[in-house]
Amino acid sequence: MECQNYSINRSIERENLNLNPLQRGGVLSAAAREALYEFGDGYSVCDYCAGRLDEIAKPSIGGFLEDLAKFINVDAVRTVHGAREGKFAIMHALCSPGDTIVVDGNAHYTTHIAAERNSLNMIEVPSTGSPEFEITPEKYQEVLEKAIDEKGDIKLALLTHVDGDYGNLTNAKKIGKICQDAGVPLVLNCAYSMGRLPIDAKKMNLDFVVGSGHKSMAASGPIGVLGMKEEWADQLLQRSSRHQKKEIEMLGCTSRGAPIATLMASLPHLIERVSKWDDEVKKARNFVEQMEEIGGVVQIGVRPTNHDLVRFETPFFHEIAQNHPRRGFFLYEELKKRKIVGIKRGQTEWFKCSAYGMTQEQVDYIAASFKEIAEKSGN
Repeated sequence: MECQNYSINRSIERENLNLNPLQRGGVLSAAAREALYEFGDGYSVCDYCAGRLDEIAKPSIGGFLEDLAKFINVDAVRTVHGAREGKFAIMHALCSPGDTIVVDGNAHYTTHIAAERNSLNMIEVPSTGSPEFEITPEKYQEVLEKAIDEKGDIKLALLTHVDGDYGNLTNAKKIGKICQDAGVPLVLNCAYSMGRLPIDAKKMNLDFVVGSGHKSMAASGPIGVLGMKEEWADQLLQRSSRHQKKEIEMLGCTSRGAPIATLMASLPHLIERVSKWDDEVKKARNFVEQMEEIGGVVQIGVRPTNHDLVRFETPFFHEIAQNHPRRGFFLYEELKKRKIVGIKRGQTEWFKCSAYGMTQEQVDYIAASFKEIAEKSGN
């Protein structure tokens, strides 16, 4: 059989400034790049495995999980293949088909799919709508209490800590207390926060937290984090009756090879960088200020932003696209000329972006580039 030689070079060169929010928090640390090379083979971390991934001593996955638990302040933690797998496992362990759960209206699509796969009914907490799209504690409490009155037993509540559409940072601590008082366990989806900003599950009154290694924790995908209170460990980490060492919800073992090796290598880097979160917020707000100097460019979501992920409405660029020879592709192409990538091809009416981890000089350059494109194309 003949097979073509597939190109595996990234079309987005490393020297480009990538504004894609999916990419910014997942940029590997220097130590993680070394680990990627060392542990790139499929089951490379399993050379000294006696049947339990979390008990492997070389490399010290067991020790890493202890440190990871301290990092997010949970009693027990496991790595999974992504935040979505963590949500599914929690729903599967705590709920039965036909049960009702409460989710926020800004939830990621994987929350819905995890619930559908478990045959669960969902009641959504609506946002405040345009232009802020905020999930407020008051509305969450109102919907939760109504759901309890109408449905009786609500098995689970889920809150998106930072949503992927607007970058709104929710008041997880207050909503956690609301759920705690109502006797409903709460899952906090930290896909865009764990590894970017400090997470303290116990202070935030959380039963579960899920995170994304490849979105926000400087690790090769796919990998996620699932943390929990001790009271849920027996239920969620129940062992197989036939294979005593294997945890059922983890399907025996989860992340192996490069994903967990890179997450392990990046943990010291994560511990350091979350301490600089306030600087990242200041930088994001400054970026918004510079971008809004372009007429018709407006940040959508809670203002001032409290996260690096920012959504802009850009009718000015969309108007240019209507008469430009390259139509909607002009903005992507003009940015690419300036070594800026991450804005989707053909998207001009609005876009999401993030400058997480960039220097202020780079942020200034990006903002100046948008202004230059506006002046050039507008004229």
